[in-house]
Amino acid sequence: MIREIIDNAKRLVVKIGSNTLTAATGEIDVQRVADICEQICWLMGKHKQVIVVSSGARVCGAGQIGKWARYDDMCYKQALCAIGQIELLQIYKGEFATTDKQIAQLLLTREDFADNRRVLNIRNTLFTLLDEGVVPIVNENDTVCIQELEIGDNDTLAARVASLASADAMIILSDIDGIFNKNPHKFADAKLVQTVEDIQKLRGEIIIDAPGALGRGGIETKLQAAAMLQKLGVPTIITNGKENGVIKKIYNREKEGTVFV
Repeated sequence: MIREIIDNAKRLVVKIGSNTLTAATGEIDVQRVADICEQICWLMGKHKQVIVVSSGARVCGAGQIGKWARYDDMCYKQALCAIGQIELLQIYKGEFATTDKQIAQLLLTREDFADNRRVLNIRNTLFTLLDEGVVPIVNENDTVCIQELEIGDNDTLAARVASLASADAMIILSDIDGIFNKNPHKFADAKLVQTVEDIQKLRGEIIIDAPGALGRGGIETKLQAAAMLQKLGVPTIITNGKENGVIKKIYNREKEGTVFV
């Protein structure tokens, strides 16, 4: 099924979480970024347009200045994001440059999606970039976001971008293989749910843990994002972005994931 979804998609959103990009040291794993960029180029080589929604700015910022004590303080968080967004984009720029791909940055807030003129401008910018073979890299504008303006997590942001850009599918690269009936990091007998048709029914059948320490999302936000796109007829794939070549593997049926049909 995953192979067919990718084959039939002209435009894809690939969402990359903070935990996916973070090494054991707590800093950005540059080799992981390189592997993901190579896979995105592979998708583009199959004549796909790809929009990247990437977390990781705050982790990059903390890694750059080596200070984690106030990681969750709002003002300090915004400062870390301001530092880290530059570093994150430099890493992406360097990796995509190895295959002569250009990147562009879009930083958005919830307010942007509530204004029709802004939505039109975002669409026009995205479509122009994609038509020119540029990889748009989207993140929330954390440096200016207060609670009233923030989207809250990049799973939701990715779903909104996929809707706005009329994407044909969304791939979420997480730090687990997909949706399990319970946390696979805690329970050896956790079972992967490979296909989901009824998200509300699924919620009653699985144990949903709190988000990871480095990200704002979690299983619940992924379910919400998938539900948002499911209403639009857009499938969502969740798989393990920490595994080398995972998009190629799920395409070649060498690896499993969760598909929301």
